[in-house]
Amino acid sequence: MAAKTPSLPLSRRAFLLSSLAGAALLGTAPGMVRAQDAKKLKVAGIYTVPVEQQWVSRIHIAAVAAQEAGGIEYTYSENTANADYPRVMREYAESGYDLIIGEVFGVEQEAREVAADYPEVAFLMGSSFKPEAGLANFATFDNYIQDASYLSGIIAGAMSKSGNIGMVGGFPIPEVNRLMHAFMAGAREVNPDITFQVAFIGSWFDPPKAKETAYAMIENGADLLYAERFGVSDAAKEKGILAIGNVIDTQADYPETVVASAIWHFEPTLGHAIAQVQAGAFSAEDYGTFSFMKEGGCSLAPFGTFEGKIPQEALDLVASRAEEIKAGSFALEINDSEPKSS
Repeated sequence: MAAKTPSLPLSRRAFLLSSLAGAALLGTAPGMVRAQDAKKLKVAGIYTVPVEQQWVSRIHIAAVAAQEAGGIEYTYSENTANADYPRVMREYAESGYDLIIGEVFGVEQEAREVAADYPEVAFLMGSSFKPEAGLANFATFDNYIQDASYLSGIIAGAMSKSGNIGMVGGFPIPEVNRLMHAFMAGAREVNPDITFQVAFIGSWFDPPKAKETAYAMIENGADLLYAERFGVSDAAKEKGILAIGNVIDTQADYPETVVASAIWHFEPTLGHAIAQVQAGAFSAEDYGTFSFMKEGGCSLAPFGTFEGKIPQEALDLVASRAEEIKAGSFALEINDSEPKSS
């Protein structure tokens, strides 16, 4: 079983509850949506890290936007330890929530057992595994943003002068591995001889450790870093080299450091889930494709201060590949195996 996050001390903030007027449910179905027609969908998020963390922040932002649009009521718990995750799932299910979202990489089996006990509640969970036909109310998703990661790799390959790129990740699990491989493929398309230093810090949120790992790569000749974790861009900034961001856009925070970022947009994933629950049609579906670029699930962030500083040849290649990806004429290989240093 893949473990996405280590156990963290239980430090749950009081639930954030917001209620907006408007938008009745489109429809209900017996045994699935428990909300009444006049009420909004009740959605709960359960996260093992702070909502500021890259990956989780994209889910949280999409849920807040859906609430502000008037279609749902959204509550969340953050910093939920893996040991407490099943209990928190049960609390929300018992409290009448219609849709529960989160990430169960470290509690795959336990989470599915909870879902089986609440067949009228829809569960949409980040997972390294696929949904099961026998568990109709448990759907899975992952950040399949390899398209945008590949494009960011093209930029990296064009901007690295030494041809030595450092890559710092959290854990070598599929959703990290596939993005790293895609990034590496993009860089190699520009420079087939480029080399990579790859390391994993064994944590989803340890900026000091990520920073120290990045320092070592810089000492070993890297002149550009792939910042899969917080802390990497700080090392790049301090040492005066460039970085490529992942999942979120940090260009404004590192205007002279972060050249490009592959952005995950969770809105298509959540939007489909909300519509399915409202229609009483939620099922054990694999939501992975909703993160693809052609579905609007990922993109390259604006280049900001690096506008005009990226070689035009690289920009032209990014533009043409992006169009091919959206049109379906170029499909990037999805490689979930652990990447290795060159």
